Amino acid sequence: MKTSYTLTVALISVLLFQSCRKHDDKPPKAVTLQLIADNLVSPLGVVAVPDNTKRLFIIDQIGKIWIVENNGSRLSTPFIDVSSVMVQLNTRYDERGLLGFAFHPDYRSNGRFYVYYTLPPRTGTSFNNLSRISEFRVSSNPNLADMSSEKVLLDIDDPQSNHNGGTLAFGPDGYLYIAIGDGGGANDVAPGHVTDWYLPNAGGNGQDLDSNLFGNILRIDVNSGSPYGIPASNPFVGKAGKDEIYAYGFRNPYRFSFDMGGDHWLYAGDAGQVLYEEIDVVKKGGNYGWNVKEGTHCFNAANNSVELPACPAVDAFGISFIDPVIEMKNSANPTGGKATTVIGGNVYRGRDIPDFKGMYLFGSFSQPGNVPNGELFIARPRNGSGLWDFAEVTLKDYPNDLGYYLKGFGQDNEGEIYLTVSSVAGPTDVTGKVFKLVAEKTHGGKQ
Repeated sequence: MKTSYTLTVALISVLLFQSCRKHDDKPPKAVTLQLIADNLVSPLGVVAVPDNTKRLFIIDQIGKIWIVENNGSRLSTPFIDVSSVMVQLNTRYDERGLLGFAFHPDYRSNGRFYVYYTLPPRTGTSFNNLSRISEFRVSSNPNLADMSSEKVLLDIDDPQSNHNGGTLAFGPDGYLYIAIGDGGGANDVAPGHVTDWYLPNAGGNGQDLDSNLFGNILRIDVNSGSPYGIPASNPFVGKAGKDEIYAYGFRNPYRFSFDMGGDHWLYAGDAGQVLYEEIDVVKKGGNYGWNVKEGTHCFNAANNSVELPACPAVDAFGISFIDPVIEMKNSANPTGGKATTVIGGNVYRGRDIPDFKGMYLFGSFSQPGNVPNGELFIARPRNGSGLWDFAEVTLKDYPNDLGYYLKGFGQDNEGEIYLTVSSVAGPTDVTGKVFKLVAEKTHGGKQ
């Protein structure tokens, strides 16, 4: 049975909404969370299929993609199931698993789609897991993948269990973008992290461009090459740096998305260490600072709870660091903070909530206390330098939080936004749910 929980918008800044819409002194409309699917384990995202079926595909971390049909029913058989070949997940908490899923823009004609999942490490190695990006094709049954069609595009030997990144998405340019974390551990200095140019902070996959693909957002061409091609406009083609790299200097860009409208900006939520969380607008060739910086601040690998008094403004290549557009304090910040980690979201382009049009929605996994109490936030994008204001979107009946761990977002072809949540932190039990963000309707059609 579908249920909903009423939300109200708690404004941090009145200016957040003033340029979006004339309200004629009317308050913003309340919004609700409408249940779309439940009895999931650990849903990490929702992907809309680029055809006319209006089906939604749910990424479940345990290795399965579930289909919700246009009539709201979830099919009993997963579209794809890679759980039998995945690394064994820690039920208490894990950042590995089935992490990313994307349809080819021409899926309707070619049936191709892409997944990011983690396997056991290669035999005889000391790595923690093998991160794999593969192409599959749909079978003759539109609700089932052809498991024999797998084409491995990229295998990455991952030294640690965390900071896997995981999002896959096609950009407006038709290329596949891939989020890869810094290799895991802490401070970018654990085993498997190379030495970079910035000597005050040991280690540095985030700042390294030549040794591995960690700490980057990649861009590849799945329509050429073997197993893939490199877009000629990638920033390090023909110069130092791996050709796949589109942008670098990330710690764990777990969730990213392209704006469906406007200038189609690429938004990435990058998980911080212990002081700051950040949202970045990602540009080609951009260096987003890690581990020289955490957010807008100078990072200290020797003592990650104390900022360094100064750090460089440019990297070894003379490229200036790009600051985030949104910064929030981590729950471990000694000066006070609530977010255990940031969860990147989407720009609202739907019709149901006019007040949110063009606004960026994102959230936090949880707050301190190891309880399901993630939060939802909203910000008005703008050009220019400086951090953006943001506001909390709070449940009416639970004014301090969502009442779940927030694990991801999704967006349908109409621009409406979905939240993926569960009542437990790890990939266990069946408390996972998918909610759609909708305007609250009252009797008589009034709001």
